[in-house]
Amino acid sequence: MEVLHFVFGVFGNATALFLFLSPTITFKRIIRSKSTEQFSGIPYVMTLLNCLLSAWYGLPFVSKNNILVSTINGTGAAIESIYVLIFIIYAPKKEKAKIFGLFTFVLTVFTAVALISLFALHGNGRKLFCGLAATIFSIIMYASPLSIMRLVIKSKSVEFMPFFLSLFVFLCGTSWFIYGLLGRDAFVAVPNGFGCGLGTMQLILYFIYRNNKGSQEIKKPSGNGTSIEIGEKKPHQDKQHPNGKVPQDEQV
Repeated sequence: MEVLHFVFGVFGNATALFLFLSPTITFKRIIRSKSTEQFSGIPYVMTLLNCLLSAWYGLPFVSKNNILVSTINGTGAAIESIYVLIFIIYAPKKEKAKIFGLFTFVLTVFTAVALISLFALHGNGRKLFCGLAATIFSIIMYASPLSIMRLVIKSKSVEFMPFFLSLFVFLCGTSWFIYGLLGRDAFVAVPNGFGCGLGTMQLILYFIYRNNKGSQEIKKPSGNGTSIEIGEKKPHQDKQHPNGKVPQDEQV
């Protein structure tokens, strides 16, 4: 059981790393054009908070046998921090101030959670407090494809839901779900079981509509999905970041 627990944790690290790195093409474009265009920086900042809380939860003095949770989310936090800094550098003045303010808020929330868990809570109380915080933001992250799935059903087209991105959402959610079950950790299993289910729904929709050209009247998603859609763009733009990761026409 311990070997399987470790294997699924390693596999979860690999699939999650793919998801964290998927926006790099978008940021190459931002750096090249020296402009954030109409991309939203909010999803990157919120994903950073999720990674920080999950990495903290995986530390041995918070929860046992979850160091692999810390490794990937610590890596994710570093990657997201780079994204946020690049966004702040190239964003317009008004957007720069907003993202910097949100970034400060995220660091404040994480610091508060860390300090409270260190000095005010111990044992199971510490694990429960940190686990609930991490679970809430993990579920929000996995819920981000819902707006895209609604668009797929409405347009009868998978144009904005790339197959490989959907596949890795499914693989990532499944591997961490099994990891949580094997480790008997509900704070890992529950949010990732949710992600596994949503990933399965995305793949089903993909195979239903993969050969459809879809309605010509619907060209793009609204851009008003959940807060952790990576690289979200505003409605009047032609490109979008489905599933909160990377726009289709920039998908590797």
